[in-house]
Amino acid sequence: MSNRQRLDDLLVQRGYFPSRSRARDAVLRGTVRIAGGIARKPGQAVAPDAAIDVADDARHYVSRAALKLKHGLDHFHIDVAGRRALDIGASTGGFTQVLLEKGAAHVTAIDVGHAQLKIIDPRVTSIEGLNARDLSPSDLSGPIDLVVCDVSFISLKLALPPALGLAEPGATLVALVKPQFEVGREHLGKSGVVGDAEARARVCNEIAEMVTGMGWRVLGVAPSPISGGDGNQEFLIAAWKV
Repeated sequence: MSNRQRLDDLLVQRGYFPSRSRARDAVLRGTVRIAGGIARKPGQAVAPDAAIDVADDARHYVSRAALKLKHGLDHFHIDVAGRRALDIGASTGGFTQVLLEKGAAHVTAIDVGHAQLKIIDPRVTSIEGLNARDLSPSDLSGPIDLVVCDVSFISLKLALPPALGLAEPGATLVALVKPQFEVGREHLGKSGVVGDAEARARVCNEIAEMVTGMGWRVLGVAPSPISGGDGNQEFLIAAWKV
């Protein structure tokens, strides 16, 4: 028994995941099996030679956020091939990776942070230290006909308008709506989760109204297939610029 170790540590040791946090997330989403049974606890003690099977699509991406965009593109039947895209809040590049995989001609990846993007591809232009609120035409190397967005600690009402204004007519938007960064503190539980379904619905409606007010037609709003890292239910909104 003394040689047993944590499941998340063993998953990293065997090369299934690059970090314990990624391994933990995979376990919590029910994608890891031990001897045929679904593992539920990242910290459970397992034998070093335990029979482990991992069926997690996120393993192939730099972040699990990729699965959110993949779902949005499929759900709203959005064709990425040949598009010139803008990825707002690119971070490590999960969204950018999906766009390239689906044939985007070019991706401008912007993020307020530095040295995070893990995608190296000639079709990608990375702009670091740029707040989406400050986006200007000079930041873009050409016309944009697809905007994707995944930002935290800022409202989409602040992050999206510059990009929505700069995008070409006929452009498409797919943005991740995170209620926890849209509602007031009074709607946040102790763990930072927005448990009020009405508050979540109100947030989605407000974002849709903002997008519509900028000359876009909302195609729909759909729940994200996986929750945020803090357990919040998130949503995907898609729109088309008239």
